[in-house]
Amino acid sequence: MPLFAIPFPMIDPVMLRLGPLAIHWYGVAYVVGITFGWWYARRLVSNALLWGGRPSPIKVADIDDFLMWAVIGIIAGGRLGYVLFYDLPVYLEDPFKIAMLWTGGMSFHGGLAGTIVAMILFARSRGFSIFSLFDVIGASVGIGLMLGRCANFINQELWGKPTDLPWGVIFPNAGPEPRHPSQVYEAVLEGLILFMLMRVLTHHLLKLKTPGFVGGAFIAWYAISRIIVEFVRLPDVQIGYLLGGWLTMGMVLSLPMLAIGVWAMATAGNRKPGQEAPSS
Repeated sequence: MPLFAIPFPMIDPVMLRLGPLAIHWYGVAYVVGITFGWWYARRLVSNALLWGGRPSPIKVADIDDFLMWAVIGIIAGGRLGYVLFYDLPVYLEDPFKIAMLWTGGMSFHGGLAGTIVAMILFARSRGFSIFSLFDVIGASVGIGLMLGRCANFINQELWGKPTDLPWGVIFPNAGPEPRHPSQVYEAVLEGLILFMLMRVLTHHLLKLKTPGFVGGAFIAWYAISRIIVEFVRLPDVQIGYLLGGWLTMGMVLSLPMLAIGVWAMATAGNRKPGQEAPSS
């Protein structure tokens, strides 16, 4: 073992076993993350001070009703995104594997796309600003993303390249070399720091008054963080590197996100919070 390597703590991916039922840390991360995001979003829309002293166009009851929409968007989008972007040939051979969520295989970019579709449909059905809903949800999901990456670490998946840095971790499933704990990097950048930045935008700069700015900042920061980590994170083995051996699928999917996020922030000043006429 190298002098400064950190041995993996050997945490069981199964948090609790109740007879034939196994409760995994990954599933618990999803439940806790979604629950926290729901609770935090309710607090955002109920605090008129964050909206410039005027009531939020989104009501607490709307957040409660959107919870199920969000869950469906996250799970369906995350799974379909993984199937389409990362391992399509395997699932074309056996389409029944698509429904086998317990075997793993979820894509953040797919989950984001599924949630965006859910937000568009829900906001239009309720008649409030789609961008305001983007802002509220974007400001609320950081802790959930952090917990999800921590679960990736526990599962010994999505590890990084070999490293000589003193915080390199030896993952038993990845061989004897210490590796970048890229899951921890993502937990910090895409989760904790993202949540703190969103907190500054909503509670100190009051950016909820300009629909689309917070949501755009969320998308842009996630994209930047993901691209940075992709330089030390190993790509999925079935895809590998693209275009000369340095570009990854995670980078490819994050670049459009960065452009959309910058556009949303740049144009946020042209929008005002308020009700929109529901589509017929």
